[in-house]
Amino acid sequence: MTQDMILTLLVLFLAVFLFISEWVRVDVVSIIMMVILPLMGLVTPKQAFEGLSSNAVVSIIAVIIIGAGLDKTGVMNKVASPIIKFGGRSETRIMCLVAGTVGVISSFMQNIGAAALFLPATQRVSKRLGIPISRLLMPMGFCAIIGGTLTLVGASPTILLNDLLVVKGQKLEPFNLFTQTPIGVALLVSALVYFALLGRKILPDVQGEEDAGITAKLISAYNALDVPYEVEVPESFSGPQALAALRIRQDFLVSVVAIGNPRTGSRRFSVQGRDTVGPGNVLVVLGDEDRVLKMAAYYGWKVKPNLEFFADDFARTNAGLAETIVSPRSELIGKTLSEVDFVQRFRLNPVAVQTKDRIYYSGVNHVRLKAGDIILLQGIWARFHMLRNMPQPRALTFATPLEGEILRPEKAKWAVFWLALALTQTVFFDVRLSVALMSGALGMVVTRVLSIEEAYQSVDWMTVFLLGGLIPLGIAFEQTGTAAFIANKILSAVGHVPPIGLMALVALLTSAFTLVVSNVGATVLMVPLSMNMAILTGSDPRMTALVVALAASNSFILPTHQVNALIMRPGGYRTADYLKAGLGMTFIFPVVMLGMIWLFYL
Repeated sequence: MTQDMILTLLVLFLAVFLFISEWVRVDVVSIIMMVILPLMGLVTPKQAFEGLSSNAVVSIIAVIIIGAGLDKTGVMNKVASPIIKFGGRSETRIMCLVAGTVGVISSFMQNIGAAALFLPATQRVSKRLGIPISRLLMPMGFCAIIGGTLTLVGASPTILLNDLLVVKGQKLEPFNLFTQTPIGVALLVSALVYFALLGRKILPDVQGEEDAGITAKLISAYNALDVPYEVEVPESFSGPQALAALRIRQDFLVSVVAIGNPRTGSRRFSVQGRDTVGPGNVLVVLGDEDRVLKMAAYYGWKVKPNLEFFADDFARTNAGLAETIVSPRSELIGKTLSEVDFVQRFRLNPVAVQTKDRIYYSGVNHVRLKAGDIILLQGIWARFHMLRNMPQPRALTFATPLEGEILRPEKAKWAVFWLALALTQTVFFDVRLSVALMSGALGMVVTRVLSIEEAYQSVDWMTVFLLGGLIPLGIAFEQTGTAAFIANKILSAVGHVPPIGLMALVALLTSAFTLVVSNVGATVLMVPLSMNMAILTGSDPRMTALVVALAASNSFILPTHQVNALIMRPGGYRTADYLKAGLGMTFIFPVVMLGMIWLFYL
C-alpha cells in the first residue's frame, strides 16, 4: 500500500464519518473534498473542480429545470387527475395507480420532485375515500425511488454513471438513455405486486400529520371545509334560480365556491348570491358530507363520487383554502364583506369568519369586521398571491403559508415540447446527454415557461455541490490505485466468483453504503471499485458499474433517502415502519435486478 493509497483511505473515512455524524451538511462535506484532495496532492486542482462542469452535474441541473417547467404549467395535474377516476374506491387499485404513476414520472425528473408533486393529491384521495394515508404514501415513495432506475436521467447515481466509466485511464463506452429500462420496469412492477399482495400486512394503519398549510382554528372546528364536492344539477331542475334564493348556506351550512357548465365550458370560481344555478350546471361545494348529501337530496341534485369537470381547477396545486386575519389598518375594519364588494374585487370565496366570540358559517358577508378577526377564504392560488402582493396597507394578513403559486397552463404545450425535444436528441441523434437536456431547459426559459429567476430558484444547489464535490474523490480513488488495491483484497477474501456472483456482492456492498452515506457517495466509491473487481475476475466492468448505479436506489429500510424523509411526517411513519415494509423490498430489489441482468444482459 502506497502513501497516496493511505491518504485516500483517510479522506474516504473522513467523508463517511462526516456523512454519518451529520456534523456538517452533505454538500459541505463535498466542498471539503474539493479542497482537501488537491492540497494533499491526490488530484490536480483542475480535477478537484471539474466535477462542477461535468456531464452529470449539468444534466441534473437541466433535469431539475425541466421538471420545474412541467410543474409550473400544471402538466402534472392532468396526469394525476385520472387516477381518482380509474381507481374508484378500491384501496389496492388507488395505491397501484398512484405509486405506478409516480414511478413512471420519476424516470424523467428527480424522484423527490415527483413524490412532492403527488403528495398533496395523494392526501386528498386519502381524505376523500377514507383510505389511511399511511397505506398510500410509502408505496408511492418506494416507487418514486425505483422510478429513477427506468432511465439514465431518473436519479443522480445513473446520471453520474457515464462520468465514472474510467478504468486505468481508459474511458469505457457510455450507456444510453434507455439501457437499463427493462430492469427498471421489472423493479417497478415487482414493487407494485409486493404492495398489492402484502400491503395490508406490512403497512401501518395510521393517520399522518395534518397538512401544515391548512391550520388551525376554523378548519379544526369545521374540518370538512377542506374537501370539495362536485354536484350536478339535472335538466329537470326548475331554474335558473339565484343562489341567495336557494338559501344553500343558510339552510345546510354548505358553501358554493364554483359554478360551471360542461356544455359551454364556462367556469366561475368566485360566487355571489346573485349568481344563478340552472339545469345542466355543475357546482363545487364545501361542507360536511352529510350536509352536502342532504342539500343534494332536497333539490334533487346528484353528488358525484369525484371531481370531474373541475378536477384540474381544484387540484391542490391550483386552488385551496387560506386563513387570513384582518390587519390593524385594514380598509375592512368596521365594514362587512358585502359592503366592500369583496368577492367581486378579489375573486375569492369567504367560507367562514371567526370573531372573538363565535364562528360564522352562514351570513359571512354580513359580519361587521374588526381588527384581528379571521376570515377563511377559498379560491385559485393566483388570486391569493395577488391579494398578498397588494401594496400597503394590506386588507388582510395571511395566517397560513400559501401552498400554490401562479401557474401558466397556457405554456403546458411548450413544456411538453421541450421535454420531448430533449429526449429525442438523446435517443435518436446521439447528442450528449447534458447538451440535450440543457437545450430543453433553455427552451423552457426562452418560451417563458419559466423566468430565468425561477429556473435558478428551482435548482437544488445542495445536490449540485454534492455531485460536483464527490466526483474528485472517485477520481482519487481510481488513479491512486486504491480501488484496485481494495478490489484485490476483497477477491482474495471471497475467492473466485462467477460474474453474477460478483454482481451480487457489488449490489450488497452498494446497498449497505447507500444506507449510511448518500446514494451519490455510494456510487462514486463503488463504481471504480466494482470495475476493478470485474477486470480481475474477467467480468464486464460496464455491467458491474451499472449494478452499482441501480443498487444505489435500494434504500428502503431507513428514512435516509430524501423521498423517505419527505413522506415520513405526512404518513405518520416511524423508523420501524420503514424496516417492516422495506425489508422485503430490499431483498426483492437485487433478486429482480440480477435476474433481469442474467436473462437479458449477460
